[in-house]
Amino acid sequence: MRTDMSPDEMGARAFYKLLTSSVLPRPIAWVSTRSAAGVDNLAPHSFFTVACVDPPMLQFTSYRVKDSLRNVRETGEFVISIATEPMFERINATATDFPAEISEFTAVGLTPEPSKLVAPPRVAESPIAFECRLERDLTLGDSTVVIGRVVHAVVDPDVLETDERGNTLPSVERLRPLARLGRNEWGRLGEVVSISRISYRDWPGHFGGTD
Repeated sequence: MRTDMSPDEMGARAFYKLLTSSVLPRPIAWVSTRSAAGVDNLAPHSFFTVACVDPPMLQFTSYRVKDSLRNVRETGEFVISIATEPMFERINATATDFPAEISEFTAVGLTPEPSKLVAPPRVAESPIAFECRLERDLTLGDSTVVIGRVVHAVVDPDVLETDERGNTLPSVERLRPLARLGRNEWGRLGEVVSISRISYRDWPGHFGGTD
């Protein structure tokens, strides 16, 4: 017997805790932006995923209007750097509510690396970064989904690996991405398993349902 939980009865904050303790692990977008005044901002966002394949787009969600969202709306540009294990404490530190005139790059001791096609800098310490231009933002209640078109990407060759099919791509074991869990919990890379998608032609018929 499972427990019934209602958003209306629990309230938004309590139900948010249920959501973030259930929808996991969540990848982290380390979002760098630049304000109209020229101040660089850097913050982690764990509501993050791929939004579109062609053209390539990434999305992250901003809870309320914070510096990242404000800057993106002012300038139309941002960079998503991938959050990895070696940067664990510094990623968490960039979530500190610094005043808008203070750059997290300076406060946390990170290296702002010039981007190729957008003004906001990349995080030099991150092995992968995606430069984005704002495609659209969608306000939903107290949150805003920010969708950016990827216009350029950089990848550290140390995290690349060529597979048996000749694809040279980031290796998850070399990348060592971090993930957010519930409460104040974070996740490191654990056991990695592989399985091929089943085509209908090869359907084994032993999972129940239609044979």
